[in-house]
Amino acid sequence: MSRYRPPAKPMSAYITPEGKTRLKDELQHLWKVERPEVTQQVSDAAALGDRSENAEYIYGKKRLREIDRRVRFLRKRLEVLNVVDQLPSDTNKVYFGAWVELAREDGIEVKYRLVGPDEIDPAKNHISIDSILGKALLGKHLDDEVAIQTPSGTHRYEVITVNYSGAQSDDKDF
Repeated sequence: MSRYRPPAKPMSAYITPEGKTRLKDELQHLWKVERPEVTQQVSDAAALGDRSENAEYIYGKKRLREIDRRVRFLRKRLEVLNVVDQLPSDTNKVYFGAWVELAREDGIEVKYRLVGPDEIDPAKNHISIDSILGKALLGKHLDDEVAIQTPSGTHRYEVITVNYSGAQSDDKDF
């Protein structure tokens, strides 16, 4: 067996200012707080002697590798990200950063914010512009209909509202 993995699909390099701040904070926390703590724990565990059966040492080294992997990813990712902090010229169209309210075919209304792949958060209704629905919504106007094909069938949505002012605070309604 080989360990070959096909290359991942390229992600969009767009991010909101809040998202970039969150990634920088995570990087800072990992590098300045968590990594030194784990390094000290590994050092203390190594001083106890036999490392082959020392669980604190083994798991500490594993955690260090996880931290280093995430730090490497964040540093590379932050270099290529483009912060989108300006409103589009036509605010009646759906673009990156927009809050979009949709009416599903069953009459239920849903609200999503289109963000970059680094900011996806289902709890906040943040969806990626790389997702099926995100791609279908880009460039749509008010009252446009969007149809997407999923494994469970075709789903239709109608664009009810497009709002960019709510992008500053995730807790506010339109």
